[in-house]
Amino acid sequence: MMAADNPRGAMFRVIRPNQHSRVTNAELFFDLVFVFAVTQVSHTLLHHFTPLGAVHVAVLFLAVWWVWVFTAWVTNWLNPELTPVRLLLFSMMLGGLVLSTTIPTAFEGRGLWFALAYAAMQVGRTAFWLFATPAHRTLVRHNAIRILVWLSVSAIFWILGGLAHDEARLWFWIAALTIEYISPAARFWVPKLGFSSVEAWAVEGGHMAERCALFVIIALGEAVVVNGATFAALEWTAANILAFVSALVGAIAMWWVYFHKGAEAGSEWISKSTESGRLARLAYTYLHLPIVAGIILTAVSDELVLKHPTGHSDVRTVLSTIGGPLVFLFGTILFKHSVRGFLQLSHGVGIILLLALWWFAADLPPLWLSMATSAILIVVAVWESVSLGSTPEEAEEH
Repeated sequence: MMAADNPRGAMFRVIRPNQHSRVTNAELFFDLVFVFAVTQVSHTLLHHFTPLGAVHVAVLFLAVWWVWVFTAWVTNWLNPELTPVRLLLFSMMLGGLVLSTTIPTAFEGRGLWFALAYAAMQVGRTAFWLFATPAHRTLVRHNAIRILVWLSVSAIFWILGGLAHDEARLWFWIAALTIEYISPAARFWVPKLGFSSVEAWAVEGGHMAERCALFVIIALGEAVVVNGATFAALEWTAANILAFVSALVGAIAMWWVYFHKGAEAGSEWISKSTESGRLARLAYTYLHLPIVAGIILTAVSDELVLKHPTGHSDVRTVLSTIGGPLVFLFGTILFKHSVRGFLQLSHGVGIILLLALWWFAADLPPLWLSMATSAILIVVAVWESVSLGSTPEEAEEH
């Protein structure tokens, strides 16, 4: 369908009862840009693994996640099968490529490019959404206006940061992120329009759950690619082979922890919820952040361990090898609590075991440390699978 055939305001998905809106090929194509972005984030952290470097990478990762998840919200409402919406996604891909290529030097020479790409993606996509919303959908139009106001204000700080240098850039960008991250919690309050309503945030739950699950796949896929590429360039010694297997087992365990029970439970719960927007805001917009961050940090660990599997573990290796699974489990236990209503005991024990391992980490070779964290993740995955059983009714009993 061409733009001329699609009147203004007819770009929204048609939601049918008891039927999930599928993730379209255009959305999957759009996600490819963020495979590159995640790779850039992990490589930047690997090469700038200092306290200040970690802060810089955290800022960049928060920006990458936020622009992706806001786009997921908009494509939950708009129909990517329509040409105008597809063109929006393709334009966002161009912005995303500029954003991704500038990540390694965003706090150096290409900060303005990063800021301009980010601001254009956030403001441009929201303006399109506002234009695509028919006049009679007052709640949605007001919501789009609220978000556009907040993102326009944050865009000023992004661009000021791009024009600034060194510490000033960091503070401008922290201010921009603060504005954006508190805006959903503040329900995008603006003068005259006030707060957004729960009804204005209703989403097609199955689609939102699948979109965020796909981003988890992106992060896990990036970890697998890094492992394979690093291992292929090394001499295949017994230690390197064990490190490679340990990294793969760890990635599989993370997949199992997230997908075997949690992803399905989240999709079912949000699909049945009468406040799908509120649940999507908490469980998928905020609580998926540490899940993805933990996977990315683990990918950094995998590369460090593969290159230096023997000897004592340095600070970078300890922080990434234990910190990655720790952040991941912290995110998954909160996510599953938000959709199930109880804290998963297996995840809590896994977090305790990882914290206990920290006491001995500096005395262990990187390979042993990696194998220990992978073993803990396996214990968590198996424990949850056994304790929750195979049906929702069995799960409620635990």
